[in-house]
Amino acid sequence: MTAAYINRIATAVPSHKVHGAFVEFAAQMLKDDRMRTLFQRMSAKSGIEHRYSGLSVIQPPSQGVVDAYEFYLADGYPSTAKRMKMFEQFAPVLLRSALDKLALTADEKAGIRHVIVTCCTGLYAPGLDFEAIDYLGLPSSVERTMIGFMGCYAAINGLKQARHIVRSEPGDSVLMINLELSTLHFQETQNLNEVLSFLIFGDGCSVSLISGMEEGLALDSFRALQVEGTRDLITWNVRDLGFDMVLSGRVPGEIAKALREYGGAITSGEAIDLWAVHPGGRSVLDAVEEGLNLSSDALASSRSILKQFGNMSSATVMFVLEDLMKSAKSGQKGCAMSFGPGLTAETMRFHAV
Repeated sequence: MTAAYINRIATAVPSHKVHGAFVEFAAQMLKDDRMRTLFQRMSAKSGIEHRYSGLSVIQPPSQGVVDAYEFYLADGYPSTAKRMKMFEQFAPVLLRSALDKLALTADEKAGIRHVIVTCCTGLYAPGLDFEAIDYLGLPSSVERTMIGFMGCYAAINGLKQARHIVRSEPGDSVLMINLELSTLHFQETQNLNEVLSFLIFGDGCSVSLISGMEEGLALDSFRALQVEGTRDLITWNVRDLGFDMVLSGRVPGEIAKALREYGGAITSGEAIDLWAVHPGGRSVLDAVEEGLNLSSDALASSRSILKQFGNMSSATVMFVLEDLMKSAKSGQKGCAMSFGPGLTAETMRFHAV
């Protein structure tokens, strides 16, 4: 049976750096001095130096207010409708930037028969699938698949679907788009855990070409691991004032526990040269390192992406894979892993060709 390969990945982020402004803004929002001090201490240990957003910081935080498109003002947070209007404005621009970097040739465009989109931070129709088809000049007969609201592990599911397509239609290529504008969903709150959840999220987009051409990373196998008794630890719901996230502080501990028990099944007992672990946060990477008993440098690419961009939900693991592809040697075996609602780990075995 024909194998499927990620031939190429390109990534893009918006132009506005917002991490420092967010830390100052969130500290201003917290009214309890003890909570504010704890937040500042934990933000310094987050492992994140930069995050990017389609929202620009208009007024310097030193003047007492951060005003991003008049989005985040005390007692005046935007409705879901206003947030989605911003998504419709920012998302196509970011997508086009990533597609330009992918630099598809005329022959590669001609081979694309399927477009897969993953996103859990914005919805509109006709959506990003149509944006890509129009921008690249693809025929209207291209088949489109939307993988929505699956959170951070959606890209692994997108790759799984792409593999099924290529194996069943060997001449077809797949364009996969993973685009998230997480910064549109910050909520006004005095709950420290909620503020810390938003501390890690940024905006980003990855685009990938997957085909039967033996080039890049071969998609070998997939495995999902759902951790029992953890259904409520990560949730994501649409509400009147944006999308509401719950990200429990128990998540890293449960991940470490599950990987200690099932890690051998995920790797099939084989040595892994390349680890592409979704950097859901520094504590999540620490938990994976502990649960799988990895060396201190095994997750270097994941920690680097976290440092440079934060957690961009479904796009993030593709940023890690792109980074690994730059130096991967033929024959090296890899494992990609992302975590999300359920609590579920979606994993993918691959090797470099």
